[in-house]
Amino acid sequence: GSEMPLLSVPKEVAVGTAMLGVAFATGMLAGKRRPRTPARHMGTGMIGKSSPLWQYILDHSLREHPILKKLRLLTLDHPWGRMMVSCDQAQLMANLVKLIKAKKVLEIGVFTGYNALNMALVLPDNGQVIACDINEDYAKIGRPLWKEAGVEHKIDLRIKPAIQTLDELLANGEAETFDFAFIDADKESYNEYYEKCLRLIKKGGIIAIDNVLFSGKVLKPRKDDLAVQSIHHLNEKLLRDARVNISMLPMADGVTLAFKL
Repeated sequence: GSEMPLLSVPKEVAVGTAMLGVAFATGMLAGKRRPRTPARHMGTGMIGKSSPLWQYILDHSLREHPILKKLRLLTLDHPWGRMMVSCDQAQLMANLVKLIKAKKVLEIGVFTGYNALNMALVLPDNGQVIACDINEDYAKIGRPLWKEAGVEHKIDLRIKPAIQTLDELLANGEAETFDFAFIDADKESYNEYYEKCLRLIKKGGIIAIDNVLFSGKVLKPRKDDLAVQSIHHLNEKLLRDARVNISMLPMADGVTLAFKL
């Protein structure tokens, strides 16, 4: 049938979300090294990605900007396309950014920039996404579409290890000036990213942490799997962290929202 702009969800969304239901990047997106092999890493949501109920959820909730759709399909064609955040999760991030009237946003792990574009679209014209990554090649896929969407000026892409960028922001006196942060990079550095983001975020701000269920591997982390161990330890720490309120959502590969008190 005919496709309504923004609201209808063609079949490739279901396929795309099944493939992209995670943003898995152990040691890749903003961290220190490249992965050894492509990740076979699927989401662990409560509803299976091939379920008709999952398609129903997409059909009745996803409102994807045409340029976002274009970037998602471009990313799907990439050999590492699985690393992209799921479209429904990116929509939630953008809704949260809009809800708290954010102006300054941090993103750790950019890949092709689908999530950065989603957030930039809802920021005010003077808003800014500080986007941290170590690989400019992937971002080159998204940059022309940032421009086409008229939001390229809102995305400040910094190609260097994310810890370095976060330390520079802190050294520049930008502590407690950010409204929202999205962490989705090398898992071994998650705790360090979280601690630095907590210093950079205002009270009342939100830190979203991706892949907190890690395909269910957090249930029984192997001692030799440093990525899963890191996620599991952070999950345990967040439960007890009196500096934040939290909600862990079984969306895509699991996302924890930490609300700074």
